Amino acid sequence: MPQLELWGGHECTVNRVGDLFHDQTRRSGHHDRIGDLDRFAELGLQALRYPVLWERADPDGRGGFDWRWTDERLARIRALGMRPIAGLLHHGSGPRSTDLLDEGFAKAFAAYARAAAERYPWVADWTPINEPLTTARFSALYGHWHPHAADEPRFWTALVNQIEATRLAMREIRAVRPDARLVQTEDLGRTYSTRALAHQADFDNARRWMTWDLLEGRVTPGHPLWRRLDDFGLGERLRAIADDPCPPDVLGVNHYLTSDRFLDHRIGDYPPERLGGNDFMAFADVEAVRAVLPAPGGLEGALDEAWARYGRPLAVTESHNGCTREEQVRWIREAWEAAQRLRGRGVDVRAVTAWALLGTYDWNSLLTRQHGHYEVGAFDVRSDPPRPTALAAELQRLAGGGEIHPGATGAGWWRRDIRLQFKPVFRTVEAPEPRPEWRTPPAPARPLLIVGATGTLGKALARACEWRGIDYRLTGRGELSLDDEGSIARVLEAAQPWAVVNAAGWVRVDDAEADPAGCMAANAEGAVRLARACRDRGLPFTGFSSDLVFDGRRDRPYVEGDAPGPLNVYGASKARAEAEILGLGGQALMVRTAAFFSPYDPYNFAAQVLRTLAAGQAFAAADDLVVSPTYVPDLVGAVLDLVLDGETGLRHLANDAAVSWADFARQVAGALDLDAGLVQGVPAASFGWPAARPAYAALSTERGRIMPPLDNAIARYAAVVREAQFAAEADALIDRAAEAPARVS
Repeated sequence: MPQLELWGGHECTVNRVGDLFHDQTRRSGHHDRIGDLDRFAELGLQALRYPVLWERADPDGRGGFDWRWTDERLARIRALGMRPIAGLLHHGSGPRSTDLLDEGFAKAFAAYARAAAERYPWVADWTPINEPLTTARFSALYGHWHPHAADEPRFWTALVNQIEATRLAMREIRAVRPDARLVQTEDLGRTYSTRALAHQADFDNARRWMTWDLLEGRVTPGHPLWRRLDDFGLGERLRAIADDPCPPDVLGVNHYLTSDRFLDHRIGDYPPERLGGNDFMAFADVEAVRAVLPAPGGLEGALDEAWARYGRPLAVTESHNGCTREEQVRWIREAWEAAQRLRGRGVDVRAVTAWALLGTYDWNSLLTRQHGHYEVGAFDVRSDPPRPTALAAELQRLAGGGEIHPGATGAGWWRRDIRLQFKPVFRTVEAPEPRPEWRTPPAPARPLLIVGATGTLGKALARACEWRGIDYRLTGRGELSLDDEGSIARVLEAAQPWAVVNAAGWVRVDDAEADPAGCMAANAEGAVRLARACRDRGLPFTGFSSDLVFDGRRDRPYVEGDAPGPLNVYGASKARAEAEILGLGGQALMVRTAAFFSPYDPYNFAAQVLRTLAAGQAFAAADDLVVSPTYVPDLVGAVLDLVLDGETGLRHLANDAAVSWADFARQVAGALDLDAGLVQGVPAASFGWPAARPAYAALSTERGRIMPPLDNAIARYAAVVREAQFAAEADALIDRAAEAPARVS
């Protein structure tokens, strides 16, 4: 069996919604960045799934193919020593002149395939049409994509058209290159259900194989779905396919955490947006990993089943997780280790593909809208040039045989109890049971050291680590004091962390004016002392700074390259810490942020607004100071991602906005249905603060914005507050009921 290979691919879908084509290659910026290919090669990839898409080469279907972009890219891939796997249609429906239901679709597509093969006769591996079954579902059963059909007969027609197109395309390609290989991809999961919906689960589990069953020539009388398709008038075409099959050389299994589904007839247990049904009954359709016990078979189960059914070489051709960074690392590592285990049991798994190297846009809406929802990949394209993430480093470790990132050694959320979003259900549909090794994560090793146990930021970082399954150690002043070099050394030696985050320091801005030495000792001297100890031990260090390092004289938001000019002692302490820590060298990251608000801290500005307005009292806030408020859960999530990525230098992290304190208070009031009219905008001078504040201290970034907009953050803050209020009211009702005297009847 050949050595397991690491493949890659960027999300390259060109799908059509109405008259609009949504092109992921353009949205990610890859269309204009040939240098991405060098970045991909540096990961250690042996092969690259790469678009040679029909819609891009011939948008109007006139046959005048424009190869210029593809010529340059495929030549570069070849020069870099990667093997291209050419994709001709990726969730698309072809040029404007055709669609998946067009009788001439297959022949027109085959003509394009012949032209592509003649242009690139050195390309051996081809995926003519990616995920035909999935594309047919979204285009002709659910109506999401062009041609927007929504009935079962046209769904099957769209699938059969794509299968015929694939067969004809491979015939044309092999006429040019006889040894060309068909790498046929399809999303593969399993449907689980309650017993009442076993009929639907059985149907789904038969349908999921249809791309490969058709290409293999297996859909003949006796196949579970033969009669159904024959009743739709497709029998003659199925016989023709079976008489001249086109079996794949490699089965490309695409598997996501959403691939395994669970169907439940008890619809009252689920929100309305999760409900659907068939001709017989309504049911909920949710991710199996969110509901079923025991856990679904996942990727390893899918590969096991595909091997048992077909006995053909397998490859994991898409493996992506739109999640926090350590979870992305865990997901690709788990896929790699599953493939290795299967190979050890004699299953011919050839490769694991890191899909969506450049991330994805708007898959949360199934590419039906362009809202800018971005999921990061191995590279973050919001930076220019794209910034490598922890996933990129993990791929290099996989290619080189290295160990997993120490911050990702815990179990993924899909292996922990937090996976259960809905009421757990013991599944009853027969399926291969998860093997014990699938559920056994490696033991956590070195922790992330968080300094500052009593502060808002330290507690929030620890809370985020708990949720994300990151092993951490949170220290207070009694254990690690920033003014005691000996205690720093002792804790670093005992904990053996893989990185250090300093969330400790002086936070009382106005008190610093009366005690500048104390503020400097905590925020500058102590922070530098800890950073130096980290540098000397080769440890990444992250510290925090403030918008108060600026003088507020600009008329635009400040970016990282702007020179500090603090107006008060606190700002001066942070500016000194930045300069000295970044001047030490080593692996230091300094994060400037501002104006915290959080539902878990009763002392922040938003909490004061809530308490005051809820009591019907007026609330005064400065209307002449402009800031960028920062939602603490967003901040700590972004910081942990950057720490895992190994980011260094100076970064601005605040929610995207520039508002006065008074306007911020009004937005919080509006989100919580409180009377915003009670907010009184007043001059900052009226508060008599000892420390001067910059009039304009909004933060932006020149390193790629990774924080969401402020209105989005406030909405999520309000949702958490409402949930807490509801829980408190429910608890109060329960307490009153318990205290009431028993009623005698």
